[in-house]
Amino acid sequence: MNSPAASPVTNPATSELTGGGAVRRVAIAVAVLALVAVPYAIEQVYYVNIASQILLYAVFALGLNVLVGYAGLVSLGHAGLFGVAAYVVAYLLAAGHGHALAILAGLAAGLVATAGFAALALRATGISFIMITLALGEIIWGLAYRWISITGGDNGISVSTRPMPFGLSLDAPRAFYDATLIVFLLAVGAVAIFVRSPFGAALCGTRDQPRRMNALGYHVLMIRFWAFMFSGLLTSVAGILFVYYTEFISPQALALTASAEGLLMVISGGAGTLLGPVVGAALVVIVKNVVSAYITRWNFMLGAIFVAIVVFMPEGLVPGAVRLTRSAWQSASRQKGTTRNAAASAPRPQS
Repeated sequence: MNSPAASPVTNPATSELTGGGAVRRVAIAVAVLALVAVPYAIEQVYYVNIASQILLYAVFALGLNVLVGYAGLVSLGHAGLFGVAAYVVAYLLAAGHGHALAILAGLAAGLVATAGFAALALRATGISFIMITLALGEIIWGLAYRWISITGGDNGISVSTRPMPFGLSLDAPRAFYDATLIVFLLAVGAVAIFVRSPFGAALCGTRDQPRRMNALGYHVLMIRFWAFMFSGLLTSVAGILFVYYTEFISPQALALTASAEGLLMVISGGAGTLLGPVVGAALVVIVKNVVSAYITRWNFMLGAIFVAIVVFMPEGLVPGAVRLTRSAWQSASRQKGTTRNAAASAPRPQS
C-alpha cells in the first residue's frame, strides 16, 4: 500500500521571519519614497532647507551613535571632528582649490584628527573618557577661535560655491536636499552593514563584557579604535555637508553645545538603534529652527521634552514607541481572546 505523499512542513519561526522581513522591506521602501517626495511636497524653501539640515545632522548622530550606542563610549568632543573636516574644506575652497580635492582633504583631515582623538581617549573609559574627549574638543574649538590667520576667528570662512556632481548644480535647495538624501541613505546603509557584521557583534561584546572578550582573544582596544575611526568618518561627512549647506563655518559649530546637542540626539532617539539618532536629530532641529519661531523660551521646552523622554521612555523614543506599541497590541489580543473564550463558554439557550 503506497503511503500518501508527505506534505511540506512549514516552520512557523521561518514563516514569521520571512513575513517580518517582507514587512520591513515594504516599510523601508515607503520611508525612502517619502523622503524623496519631501522637497516636492513642501512648497516653502525654508522647510526644504530644514529637511536638509535634519538629514545632515542625522548623519552626525549616526556617527556618534556608533560610539555611544554600540561601543558604550560617550563622547563630548565630536563637534571638534565635525569642525576639522568642515574647516579644511572651507579653507581649501577659499584658497581657490577644487571641490574634489577639498572634500578628499576634509575626509583625510577628519580621519587623522579621529585617530589622534582615539589614541588619547581610548586609554580610559567611563567618566575619564568623557572628560578626555571634552578636553580635545575644546582644544579644537580654541584653535578655530584663536588661529585667525587660518580659520578667520569669529569671522569664520565663507564658501561661495557648491560642487556640481555629474554637471548637476546643487545651488537650488531641492537639488541640495536630493544630494544630502543620497549621502544620508549611504550612511544608514553603511551603519546597518557595520552593526550586522561580525565586527559589529564584537564591538557590542566589548561594550557588554570587555574582560570576557579580552579573555576570548579579542583585541578590545583595536576594536574600539576602528569603531572610533568609522564614527569619525561619518562625523567628517556630516561636517562637509554642513559647510556646503551653510556655505560658512565658524567656531560656533565646534562649541561644546554642538557636541552636547549631538549626544542628546542619540540619547533621545534611542542609543544603539539605527532609527533612533535620525528621530533624535529631527526632534532637535525642528525645535531649534521651527518651534523657536513661535516659542521664545524654546530651550526650556526642549529640556522639558528630554526630561519627559528620560522619565517615560528611558530607552529612547524609538525603542519606547516600539515597547508601548507591542504592549498595546498584546493587551488588545489578550482582551480579544478573553472575550472569545467567554462567548464560547456561555450557556446556549435550549430549544
